[in-house]
Amino acid sequence: MSGAAPTPDQPDGWAGILDPDEHIVWQGRPDTKVVIRPGNIFLTLFGALFAGFALFWMVLASGAGGGMWMFGLIHFSVGLALMGGALFGGAYKRRYTWYTLTNRRAFIARNLPVLPRSLKSYPITAETRLEYVDDTPGTIWFAQEYRRTKNGHTKHRMGFERIPNARDVYARMRAIQRGEA
Repeated sequence: MSGAAPTPDQPDGWAGILDPDEHIVWQGRPDTKVVIRPGNIFLTLFGALFAGFALFWMVLASGAGGGMWMFGLIHFSVGLALMGGALFGGAYKRRYTWYTLTNRRAFIARNLPVLPRSLKSYPITAETRLEYVDDTPGTIWFAQEYRRTKNGHTKHRMGFERIPNARDVYARMRAIQRGEA
């Protein structure tokens, strides 16, 4: 980023990112509580079965003597990682996430340990499909990304997840769509 001094429309850290006539309307952070969803339950159970089978195998292998049982540690660790990721992965990712809404775009910034920092922007136009999930805290979905997998692509919804003032942010986004921001 440039060393230019911030202006009222471009606070410190936003110089060179925002367009000249773009200004910040809202900034916030997601809730970091652990949330259990149906997909998480399946992955947690699968991880528990995987780890349980590995533990059972390690106990049987240790009875035979030698160090063969240690090969089960890899599978046991993978099972625990599947369980932990399913239960705590979303909350962990949200802990290192920041949201910004301007009069033109929605930004999602992440600074996860070990991974490079990322800042993604999504235009908010009259054609942008907004989906408001009235929950406590609420979520606003506004984009989709397709991520490549070994068998094709998977679709991921992008948005401001689990924000405490979601209804107000949704109203601001609708105003941007109408050109009122």
